[in-house]
Amino acid sequence: MGLIRTILGGGARDLTQAVGQVADGFRPNATQAMQNGHDAYIAALNQHGTEFQFGRQGWFDSLMNGFNRLPRPMLALGTIGLFIFAMVDPAGFAPRMQGLALVPDPLWWLLGAIVSFYFGARELHYARRPRVRGAAPVTEVAAPKRNRPTTNAALEAWRATRGG
Repeated sequence: MGLIRTILGGGARDLTQAVGQVADGFRPNATQAMQNGHDAYIAALNQHGTEFQFGRQGWFDSLMNGFNRLPRPMLALGTIGLFIFAMVDPAGFAPRMQGLALVPDPLWWLLGAIVSFYFGARELHYARRPRVRGAAPVTEVAAPKRNRPTTNAALEAWRATRGG
């Protein structure tokens, strides 16, 4: 066995390495691909972190945040306003609603998609962002003490049957 290992040892090792290199040419190394993907992910996270490491909340940012918060209340109040308008001036409300009825269906679908994506993106943004402000510190709560028996009757019966 030692003679065969001596004769074929170096050649088999070289042959194995050559086959591995040829195979890597046709099928990439899965471990290396996973490592490269992980490195790219870490690089993207680091770049994102450096872009947002300084919080710049100037007057323009505050103004834009205010504008971004307007559509939801405006849609809600506008809908309530339509109900009030229908009760106050039904004769003026009817032709306007007939005009809305003439809007083609693809335009309604487009409006629905825009509104859905806008609010969906906002919900996703707030769902993904970490909640730092107002988060209560996590504290370990001790379990209430219970009056537990110090002996286990089933275990004691089992020990008695074993003689131990």
